[in-house]
Amino acid sequence: MNIKVNGVYAMSKSKRLLDLMMTVNRKRKFTVRELADEFGVSTRTILRDLQELGELGVPLYSEVGPHGGYQVLNERILPPIAFTEEEAVAIFFASHALRHYKYLPFKEESLSALHKFYNYMSGDVRDRIDELKNRIDFLTPARQAEFPYLSILLEAGIGQKVLLIDYESKGERGLRPIQPVGIYASSGLWYCPAYCYLRKDIRVFRCDRIHSVDYDSSGLTPLDLRQVHLGNRNDYGTSEQDKGLQTKKSRNQIRLYIELTGEGVQACEAEVWSDSLLHTREDGSGWLEGEVPGNDLRFFAKFIIGLGNEAMVQGPPELVEELKNMLAGMLRKYS
Repeated sequence: MNIKVNGVYAMSKSKRLLDLMMTVNRKRKFTVRELADEFGVSTRTILRDLQELGELGVPLYSEVGPHGGYQVLNERILPPIAFTEEEAVAIFFASHALRHYKYLPFKEESLSALHKFYNYMSGDVRDRIDELKNRIDFLTPARQAEFPYLSILLEAGIGQKVLLIDYESKGERGLRPIQPVGIYASSGLWYCPAYCYLRKDIRVFRCDRIHSVDYDSSGLTPLDLRQVHLGNRNDYGTSEQDKGLQTKKSRNQIRLYIELTGEGVQACEAEVWSDSLLHTREDGSGWLEGEVPGNDLRFFAKFIIGLGNEAMVQGPPELVEELKNMLAGMLRKYS
């Protein structure tokens, strides 16, 4: 609310402090004189306001000298935001659901935010949340796997950095330079799509198979992947060099076609990789169709065996042979 003083409307102190908090967060670095001119008050008033913001927890740092002033440290505090009761409950449970993940790139911050959010709510809203806690949940499978490098993988994806990872897959372990695109969780496991400098392509790495991570020091130049993200990573490869890599890649691809019952479709819908391959019919049945890497045959064979009679492979012949070999091996165990 603005108050009229001597015929002139002046901003109330509470509103000025709120606006000042948003201003210093936006500017990051400023002088007292700049703020005094912007808010139309004396430098003495601004100094008192800055002192109050500091007492409220805004991390301000002052520098003296001709080029001095104030700056906000990295741990900025956001200004108050007004939520409706329904919005507050929704945000609480969105964060509350993450408790099932033992590893998160922001585990401690998430717990701290949830604690603050809950304790600053009114008593009746807290009572409602307490009732809802036992009536709604977002379960994820419990895993024994460990994911200690989520934060550095995520930061490298944001900052366009090349990492050197010690990675183990299919019984082989070695160092790989990668440039992460991001990270995602699926069925209790964490994955990191990244450009692999060894394979010259974007690959998906299981984060629990990463034994160590460090920033690359060999001098590799990071690629410009700013426009590549989790939603479009499969479309990556538009430069002439990448087109050549895609051509080489297509030679190692095989065409998949698998008929599915309704239950088979539902099982495939739970798999992240199925988005580009799964097609459905009006009656609920469907099919998997598309190009897949030839060295993933064993993975698809294992998956199809898990579907049992809900899937029927119509191609390629190599996948049918892989299925027969795996089933024969299973039968020998019980013969």
